[in-house]
Amino acid sequence: MEPLVSEIKQKFQPRLKPIEWRGDRLVLLDQRILPFETRYIEAKTVEDVAHAIRDMAVRGAPAIGITAAFGMVLALVEKTPSNTQEALKTLARAREILSKTRPTAVNLFWALDRMYNKAVELTSSASSVRELRDGLEKEALKIFEEELDAEIKMGLYGAELLEDGDTVLTICNAGGLATGTGLGTATAPIYIASMLGKRVSVIAPETRPWQQGARLTVYELMQNGIRTTLIADTAVGLVMYRRLVDIVMVGADRILLDGHVFNKIGTLNEAVLAHEFGIPFYVLAPTSTIDTRSRVEDVKIEERSPDEVRTVRTAQGSVYVTLKEVAVYNPVFDVTPPKYVTGIITERGVATHPLSINLRKLLNKT
Repeated sequence: MEPLVSEIKQKFQPRLKPIEWRGDRLVLLDQRILPFETRYIEAKTVEDVAHAIRDMAVRGAPAIGITAAFGMVLALVEKTPSNTQEALKTLARAREILSKTRPTAVNLFWALDRMYNKAVELTSSASSVRELRDGLEKEALKIFEEELDAEIKMGLYGAELLEDGDTVLTICNAGGLATGTGLGTATAPIYIASMLGKRVSVIAPETRPWQQGARLTVYELMQNGIRTTLIADTAVGLVMYRRLVDIVMVGADRILLDGHVFNKIGTLNEAVLAHEFGIPFYVLAPTSTIDTRSRVEDVKIEERSPDEVRTVRTAQGSVYVTLKEVAVYNPVFDVTPPKYVTGIITERGVATHPLSINLRKLLNKT
């Protein structure tokens, strides 16, 4: 598979670059204002990175992890500690700050732990803080490259499941905007199938309340020449009933070893309906998204501002569509039990049922 991965990496040229590292700063595509305006912001400090993640200028589990990794590098750019031991203390503080930005996406904590552990490893050989910083920069770039390689492999596995003329239903944005690479997880099979000559189209639910489907997925797919239809979230059932969908492919913010999937709110609805109508439901995520330690009851589901539900986003800003004082429950993720998941596609292969056994087998692959 490796030669094919290299070939696709050379051929795939995304029009959007969500994350770009420039040595002393991180340049991020501001996803809060898409598709109305294409604007980039610069993060030069740990707090800049934390704000970008917390405020969803950058979003999507893999992209959050990559951004956080570079945030750890910026901790040593922002301040130059006097020695490597002071540098470790600086990195520990940065890890603490960044870990509090988004509680559900496991890639965030995976990337922070990997960067800090790498720093500890480097201190045994690094003769200076600059050498430590250079080593961490290489590690962050490696995380980015590994993510892109993983997405290409997921795309190849997923493309095998797509027939010429298929229509894919997704949710939220699990494309290149969400991963930082331009390729994505749930969109990778679509792009690669298209590269291989298959005609594949997409139905994208709007994904209220933040409208990632309407604002981001539609924008991204159309930018890359994929035929796309936008629907209201509430139309998903009818779309499946009328057999307008051949397969469902979604991303994930966290996957447990027993097969429970945490993803954008509304994923559970799609999974249950797909199960009812006999439509395959696949989850695509790198193995870094698999949480090997937590149980379902351990995972905190993030709740965000009530005004995200009370309002709708427009090019002119947010507009209230209900009473300002109405009580709101705004969980931004839900959990899909394994019984509704046909398979989980990773860079190491496809885990099918029993997921609790086959996910472990995938993780043990070298």
